[in-house]
Amino acid sequence: MTDSLKTITINRLFDAPIDLVWEAWTQADHIIKWWGPDGIETKIIHHHFEVGGTWKYIMAMPGGKDFIAEGKYLEIDPPNKLVTSANFLPMTEGVIMEVYLESESENKTEFTFKVIHETEEYKLQQEKMGVYNGWGSVFERLADFLAKKIIELSQQSKSKNDENNDM
Repeated sequence: MTDSLKTITINRLFDAPIDLVWEAWTQADHIIKWWGPDGIETKIIHHHFEVGGTWKYIMAMPGGKDFIAEGKYLEIDPPNKLVTSANFLPMTEGVIMEVYLESESENKTEFTFKVIHETEEYKLQQEKMGVYNGWGSVFERLADFLAKKIIELSQQSKSKNDENNDM
């Protein structure tokens, strides 16, 4: 059985430079602003961003239940590739997530996201549970975060330039 039969793949083009998209995936202060479903707050329990390092995030879901996301970094190749094991408890366990970033232009990043399951049956079960919609909404939040961050950085740059011109 080939990996493609066990893999969920989502492609997207982000209107942001590759370094900013990489930071969004790798810096805890960015992750908390976009990780998880819309309207849900994410708390970082730990985030040891290094090969062999572990991460754990908790999202308080409606009804008082916690949704736990955790894993171990397996490969880190800045700013192009990130591979981690992942569990999304209580729904998904034992998957591998791969994030690939490629600079499409100065301000655009081609994004490929893969979730590799142990079996084709497990992948199909996840598809039926709505994994594409779930991650799709998370990546909408990521796109919104990136857009806000670009505006913020642009305003900071403009303010700095204005200060320099006043001197």
